[in-house]
Amino acid sequence: MEMIKGIKGHGYYDELVVPIIENTAYENELTDSLAKAIDAYPKATAVLVRNHGIYVWGDSWINAKTQAECYHYLFDAAIKLHQLGLDWSTPNHGPTRNFKLGLGSNGNVNTSAKAVTEGSDYGSGLFPRCIVLDIEGTTTPISFVSEVLFPYARDNVGKHLSVTYDTAETQDDIKLLRSQVEDDLKQGVAGAVPIPPGDAGKEEVIAALVANVDAMIKADRKITALKQLQGHIWRTGFESNELEGEVFDDVPEALEKWHSLGTKVYIYSSGSRLAQRLIFGNSNYGDLRKYLSGFFDTAVGNKRETPSYVEITNSLGVDKPSEILFVTDVYQEATAAKAAGLEVVISIRPGNGPLPENHGFKTINSFAEI
Repeated sequence: MEMIKGIKGHGYYDELVVPIIENTAYENELTDSLAKAIDAYPKATAVLVRNHGIYVWGDSWINAKTQAECYHYLFDAAIKLHQLGLDWSTPNHGPTRNFKLGLGSNGNVNTSAKAVTEGSDYGSGLFPRCIVLDIEGTTTPISFVSEVLFPYARDNVGKHLSVTYDTAETQDDIKLLRSQVEDDLKQGVAGAVPIPPGDAGKEEVIAALVANVDAMIKADRKITALKQLQGHIWRTGFESNELEGEVFDDVPEALEKWHSLGTKVYIYSSGSRLAQRLIFGNSNYGDLRKYLSGFFDTAVGNKRETPSYVEITNSLGVDKPSEILFVTDVYQEATAAKAAGLEVVISIRPGNGPLPENHGFKTINSFAEI
């Protein structure tokens, strides 16, 4: 955009219009279409001839040559950005936040470039190579998790365990819960109750499991044993259409845009990967999984611990962690990700908890701001 200043009659924030005309077999045959372009756009100081070159005029030969170099730079930059898969129509650099270069058709005359200024709370430099999104309070209302998903799991855990008790999947869930409860009992965790051995009656075992799961849900514990079982219970709910995932209205459009730009988008949530796929695969906007490149859960580590984000960085194969943008509503998660070198913004959504004063992070109210 700096090069617009080198073109006569234009400043940094001004609109730049370049007529584009079709080429002809002989140069002298361009006269009529050139005249038409100049008449249609009297402020233009150049005309681009498709598949040929650009005609520039100025007060002197030197002036025209300087302007030609500016036009060449602008067009060359747009082409290179396009080849790199970057969004050359809406970069987020400097005071000029939105640059639109379009080659349309209007008879023999096309309009091309225009620069406009728009405000933005986030964005400088290149667009992130990867975006990692939290779910609760970021893509999805906290109320959906606390008032829909958690109650469904709590109300159906007994039924689910009873119906699927002898399956390998549920036996694996029970094994994980046993291990977790044993640790909880050793550490004196409130709400933990002993689970009878496997040779005890089925109903006794299930009753103890229900009591432990209920306590874990009430404490909102972010542990794999609970999240894995919840995912299996929610799967039943989604398959029977008792549950439907919920995302904020700006999420689908943003996911589609990032996908079209070649930016890889991942989910990192304390909920199991199965639960994540269920929410985005059965959302109020349909199946959004086609826009997502992968899912991370607590198997990579606690979301409030820096090594978790180091592990994610290594998994994504980026050259440096700053190529990843992490979006969350939780200050402690933001701090951990920043310590790992990731770029971080905090999501401000209805129902989210308060942030510390002077937290130092950029904030967004909508994905459209990214």
